[in-house]
Amino acid sequence: MSGAAASPIPAGVRCADDWITHARARLDPDVYAWLAGGAARTFLDNRMAFDRRRLLPRMLADVAGGDTRVELFGDLLAHPFLLAPVGHQTLLHPEGELASARGAAAMGAGMVAATLSGFRLEDIAACGVAPLWFQLYWQPRREDTLALVRRAEAVGCRALVLTVDLPIAPPQLSERIAGRLPRIPANLAGMAPSPSFTAMPGGPGPLQSPLLAAAPRWDDVAWLEAQTRLPLLLKGVLHPDDARRALALGLDGLIVSNHGARTVDRTVASLDALPAVAAAVAGRVPVLFDGGIHDGSEALIARALGADAVLIGRAAMYALAVAGAPGVAHVLHLLRTELEMAMALVGCGRWLEAGPGILFSD
Repeated sequence: MSGAAASPIPAGVRCADDWITHARARLDPDVYAWLAGGAARTFLDNRMAFDRRRLLPRMLADVAGGDTRVELFGDLLAHPFLLAPVGHQTLLHPEGELASARGAAAMGAGMVAATLSGFRLEDIAACGVAPLWFQLYWQPRREDTLALVRRAEAVGCRALVLTVDLPIAPPQLSERIAGRLPRIPANLAGMAPSPSFTAMPGGPGPLQSPLLAAAPRWDDVAWLEAQTRLPLLLKGVLHPDDARRALALGLDGLIVSNHGARTVDRTVASLDALPAVAAAVAGRVPVLFDGGIHDGSEALIARALGADAVLIGRAAMYALAVAGAPGVAHVLHLLRTELEMAMALVGCGRWLEAGPGILFSD
């Protein structure tokens, strides 16, 4: 008689952060450094922004029968967690985004597939995750950007997410893994390559980079919005004036994010930027939060500060690196369970009813 199959979940994993040690042991040091790294002060501040907040429980509340449901663009989700767009996931696990999609599908979570995925968007969509959104990097030629949009529409994506906070990539984002990446990303075969830039002594600086000349601007966003019937969200909004401008152009949603603290050091923490952006939007479109959530109580804090839903990036990627799809599903299960426990103990029965009143203010 054969024994039961061993669980892919390591013993002793009780929270999302428990996966980090296992991922560090599993991954090549350069790949782990790429995944775990960021701009030092911003990275730290993303975490400290949560540490600066405290929940303020209310006693004897009737929370029986509560729920964590949220509706986004016509899709009713059982909980507010979506997988954030993370590129190059095959560096972490051979099945990369396919495993992430299957893990998300198992937990009824949405997923935002990245332009720089290790697999084609069509292959990710075939995994059955719903809703599936597509994160779009602006391409040097408008026709290539539009081709990506049409592919997203064809496979049934429910929204487009245009990343606007990375017109030029700091070298620390990719220098450790440059030799491990495919020459042509799976989704960009046949398209014009993005301009390259390397700072050289005596050479042109970043402001003269061809990357910046090809970067999107507000008129490009307006053009893109007119090309598709899919909801269009901007990812990387931190300033309330940018939120207002996006609304004036007819954008359908915003994602408050500092790119996982991977761009400009000393950038404001995503959580600290959230309340002002949410106030500027005033409920007219969904506001999502992306900024280092590693447990359910942090998701509840983000909701109290104005987030309609939250994106999960590194927390899921550590688990992907170790256990593939079951690891991703496990993290999402942990986060949802922690969120419901936090809601019950704070005295808030429904996700949509959580507001600033559940936070302590001294």
